[in-house]
Amino acid sequence: MIDIAELITPECVVASLNVATKRQLLQELAKRAAPLTGLHEKAIFDALLERERLGSTGIGAGTAVPHGRFADLPRIFGMFARLEKPIPFDSVDDRPVDLVFLLLTPDAAGADHLKALARVSRLLRDRAICAKLRGTDRADALYALLTDRTASHAA
Repeated sequence: MIDIAELITPECVVASLNVATKRQLLQELAKRAAPLTGLHEKAIFDALLERERLGSTGIGAGTAVPHGRFADLPRIFGMFARLEKPIPFDSVDDRPVDLVFLLLTPDAAGADHLKALARVSRLLRDRAICAKLRGTDRADALYALLTDRTASHAA
């Protein structure tokens, strides 16, 4: 099983992101992910936008997992953002989103892409973990909650 700690590092956690729209959120995530991945910001944004056109990555209960695939990405990359205020996201349950886990994967990742998506989705479906994530605005605390093996394996 893929571990969340394999996907994110402490600098990939945004504790309080102030955005008003889904488009603005995707732009901000692309801007922050670009220097950490070596990918171009526009390429990330375009891939995320294209994926959203296929169907919303809002998975319900105020959470979303925007994701995209890239030919020149060496490994699976994750970034977590806690939004200052929930924003409309066209989620499956029509609820606004405030917890976002960005996932960028290499084209060659194959089944690992799906395993990473499943792992992140399972984590964000855990109501207790989401309540804790919403309860702190410190990046170090968010990282600890996201990568806590005991909590995440209970999900």
